Amino acid sequence: MRVHTRETQSSLTPEKAIQILKEGNNRFVGNLKANRNLLQQVNETCNGQFPFAIILSCIDSRTSAELIFDQGLGDIFSTRVAGNVVNEDVLGSMEFACKIAGSKVVLVLGHTHCGAIKGACDRVEMGHLTVLLQKIEPAIKLETATISDRSSKNTAFVQNVAENNVHLMMERVREESRILKEMEQIGEIRIIGGMYNVETGKVDFYE
Repeated sequence: MRVHTRETQSSLTPEKAIQILKEGNNRFVGNLKANRNLLQQVNETCNGQFPFAIILSCIDSRTSAELIFDQGLGDIFSTRVAGNVVNEDVLGSMEFACKIAGSKVVLVLGHTHCGAIKGACDRVEMGHLTVLLQKIEPAIKLETATISDRSSKNTAFVQNVAENNVHLMMERVREESRILKEMEQIGEIRIIGGMYNVETGKVDFYE
């Protein structure tokens, strides 16, 4: 499989870009891989890159976006931070990816059994991690279905918070980046979410 060029990237609609991610995840779950010559892709991307999507995911070692979506060199921008939280640096990266580099999709990708979500649920405080986990607090407050055992020991509670967190981060992208909001409004990009299941490898998309 060849790398994306300026022509192939520009010809993609946001919907087609999302479909490419879905097809890639289906290959991953089926233990299949697109036929790629990675060394050839190194050579083909040495003078430029034309990724079709930017994916914000957690630093969890099981959530490599390139593997989960069966993508090669130059196909996607991968931004990773514990708890897949949004901050100014992440927003700047997304704006660069879409406005400057031509990406068609912003995907906020959470995952099941997330350690950052568990830490936030347990009110963990430790150095700079304290500030990071505070960004997940709104997702905890939004979860009102769970009355008792609102801790990391409650798997259902943790998963509800993780899903809330993805949706809230999607909204933060729209609210805090005028550039990305306007690009989505005129159909140049799509801002979507997803949840990766660490037990099955499957991604459920929130569109």
